[in-house]
Amino acid sequence: MPDTTIIATISADGSATLQTADSTEAVPTTRSEDARREIVVRAAQHAAQGGAPVRVLVTEPDGSSRLIVAADGSVTDAEEAAAAPGAPVAAATAVPEGVDAAAAVATSLPVAQRTAQPPASPRSTTRREERPSFLKHDQAEQPATKGWRGGLARMGMRVRPNARERAERDDLHAVSQHWAGPRTIAVVNGKGGAGKTPTTINLAAVFARNGGAGVLAWDNNQTRGTLGWRTEQGPHESTLLELLPKTGMLLGTGAQSADLARYVHHQTADKYDVLRSKPAVLANEQRITAEDVSRIHAVAAKYYRLIVIDSGNDETDPLWLQMIDHADQLVVATTTRDDHAEAGALLLEALADRDERSAALARGAVAVVTQADPKATDADIRHVADGFGALAREVVTIPFDPALVDGVITFDALRDATQRAWLAAAAAIARGL
Repeated sequence: MPDTTIIATISADGSATLQTADSTEAVPTTRSEDARREIVVRAAQHAAQGGAPVRVLVTEPDGSSRLIVAADGSVTDAEEAAAAPGAPVAAATAVPEGVDAAAAVATSLPVAQRTAQPPASPRSTTRREERPSFLKHDQAEQPATKGWRGGLARMGMRVRPNARERAERDDLHAVSQHWAGPRTIAVVNGKGGAGKTPTTINLAAVFARNGGAGVLAWDNNQTRGTLGWRTEQGPHESTLLELLPKTGMLLGTGAQSADLARYVHHQTADKYDVLRSKPAVLANEQRITAEDVSRIHAVAAKYYRLIVIDSGNDETDPLWLQMIDHADQLVVATTTRDDHAEAGALLLEALADRDERSAALARGAVAVVTQADPKATDADIRHVADGFGALAREVVTIPFDPALVDGVITFDALRDATQRAWLAAAAAIARGL
């Protein structure tokens, strides 16, 4: 068995270090892929010198991997080796001192396995129910595709994904679902600048890129709504003001989905459509009513499976309240600023007192906390996230990303960590739909 451990650390800049009991070696690479390859080479040298394979703990910006490297450079995933037939079964989690081991094992089981169920009433079974089916419903798990495990899989080894990759796959599955009937997501906060528009854009992008067409981002703000400024413009300048007179025609039996292209702006990279407001016009020149909101929503619900609404700041506006009445899921967008967080919390508390349906929306809300200030600390983010933990169903944090600060937002321009965070946010929302 391997008896030597090497600790390897890969930095965000692609360089690495190897630490053994006797020394620390620098690996002057500039790419993670090159650093991984060099780590294997040097670990194999240590294995040859010691006459036995070595264990290597590799820490990267997105997590850690445990490997076993032999003198010939062959690499085995330590977790896979431990799970191989005949290998001793290792405890997944240490049981703290003073905790009953049997109770710890019981509480680690899925809820369905540890919740006592009343005995079922006896009944006779049919021959079809007794006969085992020839059909197989189990789906084989795709091998790992990322990190060290993905590299081993590409070498021909059957390596399972780690917990991080499985979680990402679960989130991708959640956002790729289609529901029976349209769903409406309202993105809200009573303060301007709290991140409602970037939240609307990135959620629409995640759902459209993974679940396919039929996603609309709608700017339901008649006071300088900026969704159109942060997204790609189509070959026209139409807004909801041009759409409104055509709602009757679009709801008619002769209308086709392609007719909407005159009024919405397709995002060619991110695959969703945008219904713009007209921020260049004062609110009193483009005043729309609660009835208008319902007419627009009826058109959107006819042609789109998912509607993400970017809202204004006035929670007393009939326009805003009508949006709430059409919403299936509430998303509170906030930054780490105290006033943004407080405004979001007050909004949820006000909805809880409005009526039963609004209270249910508030209880099931998802809070998305964006680090808009690069100087915000982890403690600042935790402070806001923990505060919303008592108010919302789920809380997701988004790291700072310069691609969200100004200009048109496209998902591919975001950093990998930011993309992963938005996927997690969308999955949290999908679980409420």
